[in-house]
Amino acid sequence: MHPFVELDRVRLAYGGGTLAVDGLSLSVAAGEFAAVVGPSGCGKSTLMKLVTGLMPPTSGGVIVDGHEVAGPLKIAGMAFQNPTLLPWRTTLGNLMLPLEIVQPHRARLRRERAAYDAQARALLASVGLAGFEGRFPWQLSGGMQQRASLCRALIHEPKLLMLDEPFGALDAFTREELWAVLQTVWMERRFTTILVTHDLREAVYLADTVFVMSSRPGRVVSRYEIDLPRPRTLETTFTPEFGRLVHALRDEISRVRQTAAEGTA
Repeated sequence: MHPFVELDRVRLAYGGGTLAVDGLSLSVAAGEFAAVVGPSGCGKSTLMKLVTGLMPPTSGGVIVDGHEVAGPLKIAGMAFQNPTLLPWRTTLGNLMLPLEIVQPHRARLRRERAAYDAQARALLASVGLAGFEGRFPWQLSGGMQQRASLCRALIHEPKLLMLDEPFGALDAFTREELWAVLQTVWMERRFTTILVTHDLREAVYLADTVFVMSSRPGRVVSRYEIDLPRPRTLETTFTPEFGRLVHALRDEISRVRQTAAEGTA
């Protein structure tokens, strides 16, 4: 299967010469759910900017859907730790925002408004937000805001979903609820997904493949196949195999941090 996202020996130096990533290579197949973990400052968020075209590499290749990335990707949806909903727009209004910007939806929106409106309402219903279309962000809980943010990232039906610590600011119960919501939406639509997270349980619960990055300058040091059956549930997180995978990732990241500390000693 051809990779949908491919980074080939990517190097990125910030102004002043600080290397964020160096020799960064990874491959994600179409429809795959990949997670990226690693120690703080390893370049996980830099990886996200490289893939979505928000930042060009200093050297190396970034290829998405068969094309070299040369600017911001229109085929990507993005969600972050902060939901970044516009406070003066309702939930439905926030959801419609990408459709007002991204072609071909922008050109169609005026004449097909009813159809798009129905699509947005159905998407909100699929994540448990039916009846909240007219609420403003300040009238929603943190978990509801993040559900709305996820819907906004998906409304224009992107081929690629990029998630940067999307559930990091939520309490444990809400976070686990949203793992199930995201898994359900992904299993229905099978968009290629890259999740950047520091939560190793989250990575194992959601991903087909987990990439472990080294300390800065970041590169992929190992790749784990997560062959747990789907749909995964909270019961899955208590199985020996789930625990073994989480502990293996934790041990790997501890080794990475130890190596980095010895290198700077």
